[in-house]
Amino acid sequence: MSDNGQTGATPHVPVMLADVLDVLKPRDGGLYVDGTFGAGGYTRAILGAADCAVLAIDRDPTAIVRGRALATEFAGRLTLIEGRFGDMERLVRALGHASVDGVVLDIGVSSMQLDQAERGFSFQQDGPLDMRMGGEGPSAADVVNHFDEADLARIIAVYGEEKRARAVARAIVAARQTAELHRTLELADLVASVIHRKPQDRIHPATRTFQALRIFVNDELGELARGLSGAEALLHEGGRLAVVAFHSLEDRIVKRFLTARTGRAGRANRYMPERDEAAPSFREIAHKALKASDAEVELNVRARSAKLRAAERTAAPALPLDLGALGFRAVPSLDGGLA
Repeated sequence: MSDNGQTGATPHVPVMLADVLDVLKPRDGGLYVDGTFGAGGYTRAILGAADCAVLAIDRDPTAIVRGRALATEFAGRLTLIEGRFGDMERLVRALGHASVDGVVLDIGVSSMQLDQAERGFSFQQDGPLDMRMGGEGPSAADVVNHFDEADLARIIAVYGEEKRARAVARAIVAARQTAELHRTLELADLVASVIHRKPQDRIHPATRTFQALRIFVNDELGELARGLSGAEALLHEGGRLAVVAFHSLEDRIVKRFLTARTGRAGRANRYMPERDEAAPSFREIAHKALKASDAEVELNVRARSAKLRAAERTAAPALPLDLGALGFRAVPSLDGGLA
């Protein structure tokens, strides 16, 4: 997976690979989950680092098909699973595994998906306004053509962190009165007509709107929260979690999750009474997020915004998932907006 920067960088290069391996420390006989298989970069490295096994999950059926050659190369050691990594606990237990030694997650859209114009993720190539990672459910076109202006503005503001979300939503609603929007370049040009690019801007004016639609259509933040909870449930004591995120939205969720699970959250208000806190289910590996080295960024610009957070599982029981504690903000439901 990768960030949503439309950079044209060399694709399929696993970001912070050496750091991820240093966190996971693959061992002979170990069992690891690559929850975001993509092009298989992390999986290949884990399998190459030790005589271990990997359960690789991806909701994109094309990634699973591409991964068959790797499964053949590492016969008996790689199991490909088509599904959402947010369901990893169920998927892994269905295969008869009670626990795992490590979990790696690389959050975002993959460079393979960006490269395929027909998937509708990129605004640098014309294609259908789709953006669905798994191909199921409503598409981005369904959202922009049928959600009302207030809901569109909310989605673009929350998931895209776009300051001019209302103006973009207003322009979308006005444009679709003449003709519905079904192509990526149509939407990109429309957004660019509202948000004028300044000479110092490094990103395209449509970047945040496309990010927002992609995250919303695929429920990426909910998927991340469920994936973190699933990893917590599956990792045995001493098991390692490594999460690479590229955007503040995803990294903020990972940070809050690990802050709570390592017992660093404390009381929100020092005047509140003390209360019994659950035993930490993770211990810190690094207090702060790790970033890619200058050398890696020079070779792979996608690594520029990457942050790696990692922790080791304790013997304490897994805790219930609390979306509110992770900072989730209310947005329209995907199905509700299409009614």
